[in-house]
Amino acid sequence: MLFQDRIDAGQHLAGKLKRYAGRDDVLVLALPRGGVPVAYEVARELGVPLDVFLVRKLGVPGQEELAMGAIASGGVRVLNEEVVRGLGISHEVIDAVTEKEKRELQRRERAYRADRPMPDVTDRIVILIDDGLATGSTMRAAVAALRNRRPGRIVVAVPVGAADTCADLREEADEVVCVRQPEPFFGVGAWYQDFSQTSDQEVRDLLRLGARETALS
Repeated sequence: MLFQDRIDAGQHLAGKLKRYAGRDDVLVLALPRGGVPVAYEVARELGVPLDVFLVRKLGVPGQEELAMGAIASGGVRVLNEEVVRGLGISHEVIDAVTEKEKRELQRRERAYRADRPMPDVTDRIVILIDDGLATGSTMRAAVAALRNRRPGRIVVAVPVGAADTCADLREEADEVVCVRQPEPFFGVGAWYQDFSQTSDQEVRDLLRLGARETALS
């Protein structure tokens, strides 16, 4: 069964997270850009704050959709050693791609958050949301970076994910919620009728809406 779009996916995901509704120690953090529309629906349904956590995939040169790793806010880098070894990717190539993606990560930090600081996650339950999990490299980088900020609990939540990736992440996060784990997987976009790219402006708009709704609640 396909999700209509990220809004529909977020509504399905929210239904699996109802036990966190209305709690003042819960924070939803979205992985931009595609995770933001999903996370907005979850945060709205649960009545909890929404923000973003910046992560960038390190794509294999010439095969950018294939992740050889990821970086996250706070200087964390996670490598997919299987991909790196299997393709014989040099440290020089990895470092060059890392520098390029670091610049984009910093640009997005400014674009989405401006001068607003990262929310304090100490001892809080943080629900990390993306629109799906394929290799899981970006989510693993997010979890690793978030651990450094000492949250009370990390919940990884996605509408759809590869079964082995969801299982692997259970070794790193405190809880993993995957609404659907289809086999064979085929990639995240295959499970959405509309998987069009989310724009920077959509991200900013949804963050503003989320902040307004939190202030009114």
